[in-house]
Amino acid sequence: MNFIIETYGCQMNVADSELITSILITAGYKHTVDMDQADIIIFNTCSIREHAEVRVIGRIANEVSRKINNKNLLVGIVGCMAQRLGEELHKINKKIDFVVGVDQYLKLPEIINAKIGSTNIEFNTDEIYTNLFPVRSESHNAFITIMRGCDNYCSYCIVPYTRGRERSRPVKEILNEVKQSISENKFEITLLGQNVNSYNHEGNDFPDLLKKVNEIDGLKRIRFITSHPKDLSDKLIETMATCEKVCEHVHLPMQSGNSEILNRMNRKYTSEHYRDLIKKLRQAMPNIAITTDVIAGFPGESEEQFLDTYNMMKEIQFDFAFMFKYSERSGTKAIEFNDSVPEEVRLERLQRLIDQQCEITTQVYKSRIGREEEIYVECVSKKNKEEISGKTKDFKITVFEGDETMINKFVKVKIIDATGWTLKGRLL
Repeated sequence: MNFIIETYGCQMNVADSELITSILITAGYKHTVDMDQADIIIFNTCSIREHAEVRVIGRIANEVSRKINNKNLLVGIVGCMAQRLGEELHKINKKIDFVVGVDQYLKLPEIINAKIGSTNIEFNTDEIYTNLFPVRSESHNAFITIMRGCDNYCSYCIVPYTRGRERSRPVKEILNEVKQSISENKFEITLLGQNVNSYNHEGNDFPDLLKKVNEIDGLKRIRFITSHPKDLSDKLIETMATCEKVCEHVHLPMQSGNSEILNRMNRKYTSEHYRDLIKKLRQAMPNIAITTDVIAGFPGESEEQFLDTYNMMKEIQFDFAFMFKYSERSGTKAIEFNDSVPEEVRLERLQRLIDQQCEITTQVYKSRIGREEEIYVECVSKKNKEEISGKTKDFKITVFEGDETMINKFVKVKIIDATGWTLKGRLL
């Protein structure tokens, strides 16, 4: 039987889809990228915002209609939305054949083999998936999960309830997966976790792991996401600065520039602590790119507290920011707050953040003009077939004249222009 996986959400879901592919191929199923050839359709879902769930529910409704012409077709849901909604998904669409939580993927062959005609739901969240290697996508960056789950319980976030508590993978397994990725000609890896900074296995913390990965022959670049500010240590900053393969880029979600709002978010750091981290990072690595996440209109946020965020973003000058208006999520602590900010105010504040950040990002990118950069070539440009596209070490997309023979190679270019959030280069 052929299976296809349609993936929504973050890089963790991408990595999970690669893991599921490995599990099913090992069990004798065949992977396809053609929906018309699929006997099993699996939706790997995201639950971080309501819009993500609504979108995938609509997609499922479209695809289950295939059952009219294919009575044996199985349609299943895995991932965070499956974990969060469970039995409700069967009520939403009775043609769904199975619903499996985020840490029960090893049971998928058994579930599919039984050709279940009613919903099967698993909710345990304690699996770490040892001794399994994902089947990688065609991307030249390998996403390697180093830990699963989250212990932070930010008041707005559903992740700890869908992904469970933190569990770190053994160091040896991670190193073996890095070596396997290199053997598959993937010379850039991204270490994944809900909070990589809290990785700990048998006395090895995250900086220790970075040092061990940095020593692996053949590897060119190391990235990691996501970092929680409360756990970003001086040891990690020093390790980033001294390990030559670790990229000069960190994604460090700020969420708010006001300490009182950060406390309501249960972020466990203050705006002053966050500022101090930025200073330490830039002192250790003057050319580091810093990106962030920000929420506008969190419950109880006053105009003055919002301006703390607005002004802090102006002060720090992030290379890029993912900005969102606050969205209620059932099951989180923040849903109980009774001082919500009106929707129109949330939208207005979000737009002000976006407008400012667009100006900052444009200035940051234009400041790169004239510099020489090493680019890891990933693909032919989507907009111009005579150009190729790759990333700088600090995670900026760069396009320049070239052809597909240069894909998966490292080349030097000189930056000659910046348009939008893309650098334009000339091959040296």
